[in-house]
Amino acid sequence: MRRVDITGIALEANTGAPLVVLREQDEPHRLLPIFIGGPEASAIAIAATGQRPPVPLVHDVMAALVQSLDGRVEAVEVTDLQNGSFLATINLAGPAGSRQVGSRPSDALALAVRTGAPVYVSEAVLDEAGSLPPSPDEESDTMDAAEIDAEVDSFRSFLDDLDPNDFIDADITDEQSPDDE
Repeated sequence: MRRVDITGIALEANTGAPLVVLREQDEPHRLLPIFIGGPEASAIAIAATGQRPPVPLVHDVMAALVQSLDGRVEAVEVTDLQNGSFLATINLAGPAGSRQVGSRPSDALALAVRTGAPVYVSEAVLDEAGSLPPSPDEESDTMDAAEIDAEVDSFRSFLDDLDPNDFIDADITDEQSPDDE
C-alpha cells in the first residue's frame, strides 16, 4: 500500500463528471483520478474545505456512529480495480477489535476526510490506473516540484471558493420529502 493525499475534486473536461484526484506522497508521485458521483464530490468538498452543513450529511453520521461506539477509522484503502470499478476498504478499530468494511472509494474518502484517517492505494491499482507526472527531461512543458506544489495550492484555493451545491443535481434535492430533512 502506498500513502496518498486527496489533492482535489475536479470535473472531467469532456463529460463534466466529477472525479477525485489522489496523489502518491512518495516518488514517483503518481496521480490517480477516480470518477465519483455528484453528492459524494460535494460531501468530500464540504469536509475538505471545513464547511459545516446545516444538517449532518450521511458521512458525518457515519463518523459520529463510529465515534459513539468508541471506535476510530484507522485508514482507508483503495484496494482493487475490477471491471473498471475501484474497490475500497475502511479499516476500523474499537473495543471489539479491528474490522474491515468494504466500501465505494467515494464514501471511504468522504469518511477519511471527516476523521483525519490516512488514505492508501494498493501498488497494483497505482500500476494499473495511476499516471506518472511528466519527467523533467521530457521536451514538453514540465513542472518542477515547486510548480506542482503551487498548482496544488492553487487547486486548494479553488476548493475554498467551491460551492458544494454545484455538484448536487437539482432534481434530487427537489424530490426530497419533508421526512428526509
